Amino acid sequence: MNCRQFRSVLSVAALLACAVGAAPAIAAESVDPQIVAEASGAKPTVTDDGVVRIGWSRNDVEVTVDGMPLPPAAGLGSWAAFTATDTGAMVMGDTVVFQDEVDAAMDAAFAHGLDVTALHNHFFYDSPKVYFMHIGGTGEAESLAAGVKEVWDAIRAVRAARPQPATGFGGETPVPGEFDADALAEIVGHPASVNDGVVKITIGREGRMHGQRVGASMGLTTWAAFSGSDARAAIDGDFIMTADEVQPVLRALREAGLHVVALHNHMMGEQPGFYFTHFWGKGPAVELARGFRSALDAQAAAGEAVKAHTTH
Repeated sequence: MNCRQFRSVLSVAALLACAVGAAPAIAAESVDPQIVAEASGAKPTVTDDGVVRIGWSRNDVEVTVDGMPLPPAAGLGSWAAFTATDTGAMVMGDTVVFQDEVDAAMDAAFAHGLDVTALHNHFFYDSPKVYFMHIGGTGEAESLAAGVKEVWDAIRAVRAARPQPATGFGGETPVPGEFDADALAEIVGHPASVNDGVVKITIGREGRMHGQRVGASMGLTTWAAFSGSDARAAIDGDFIMTADEVQPVLRALREAGLHVVALHNHMMGEQPGFYFTHFWGKGPAVELARGFRSALDAQAAAGEAVKAHTTH
């Protein structure tokens, strides 16, 4: 073969490679809207790009924002969207929740294989307070749609039992007293400090931002604060988590009876990406400390699982 013929062969090979690389991927089959309709009990719509969507307008509770009655169409709509994947389907959604509905909605999501990916507010000066819980998941469309239905049904059950949102979690209010800080520290496995009668345990973490190493002093911490007394305490705190740790921590907090009150980010551009969940609970201090410890253990197990996966 002469040089000219060799160059021709190379050109043909290059063109074939480009053609293969440019070939469109085989599209996943679309989600059947009838399956979503039957599993969710909601009437779906289908967008131009094949996404199946269902919605629920929260017109069951009158909401005012900054003194103005807010129509549900102005931002009080729950929704879920389903798209096909190579292995089944994926769902993403946003659910309107009042404060006394969050526990029930989150527990239902976890019980039916859905992830909770955010919990935050959209308004200021709203009455009653409105929050938004984002959900996601992958699997079979029928199962995902049924999971969304269970979340929405759990919310409806709360409202059926009490038409107007509650103004508190209930139970006795802790009052200032004495703590055995050393006992709480031993349960959690980290040292505790005492300031103005509040026992606080702080656990630092490290990351990088803008090429600079950052740590606990820059806000990369998990912490829990105990107020009240050993007999009757309140716990509030915050977990710093990577994406792989979020669901195990949330599930552990709920299994321990602690209320998840926010899930969001605190930074942008950090490495790895971190998420933060805030929590609240009341009860005997020892039980609260054990609940906090169970979430720490779940987080550690998730981290070890990720390490094991990446090293094989």
